[in-house]
Amino acid sequence: MSALISLFLKLSAFSALAFGGINALLPALYELSVNQEHWLNTQTFADFFAIAQAAPGPNLMTVTLIGWHVSGVIGAIVASIAICWPSSIMIYFLQGYINNLRNPITKKTVQFAASALAVGLVLGSAWDISQRINHSAAAFALTAASIAVVVFTRWHPLYLIAIGGALGVLGFI
Repeated sequence: MSALISLFLKLSAFSALAFGGINALLPALYELSVNQEHWLNTQTFADFFAIAQAAPGPNLMTVTLIGWHVSGVIGAIVASIAICWPSSIMIYFLQGYINNLRNPITKKTVQFAASALAVGLVLGSAWDISQRINHSAAAFALTAASIAVVVFTRWHPLYLIAIGGALGVLGFI
């Protein structure tokens, strides 16, 4: 099977599970792209994720960069379409269903459950990815410090990315 067809089919299947966005899929995306298909190594995956987080726009840029790495511009286009089309169709119909619910309590319950599921998936994904890419006590400390800064201050996350980059360049992590 060609790399483009494999990329399209596997990312389309992931899209059906992308409840909570691309960040909720990161562990599975890591497993696919690094361990199963060997499209990337761990460092490249982490770099692509960092670029996607620092860039403006949607988080699907991680997937676009993986597609670009696999097959250039065509791979980037195929990956972007593959990760978007199934979940977009499902959300279209799900939103129609939710809007047609007559009981406001049922409607609120469904919306609350969906929100809780998305948050839980993203937090679980963040934990899993931090376990995979942090290889030293300094890296774990930086992750913990970043979480504390985000939760307890109003600092913009780009400051944390710059600090992490500087610590990496200086060889601390």
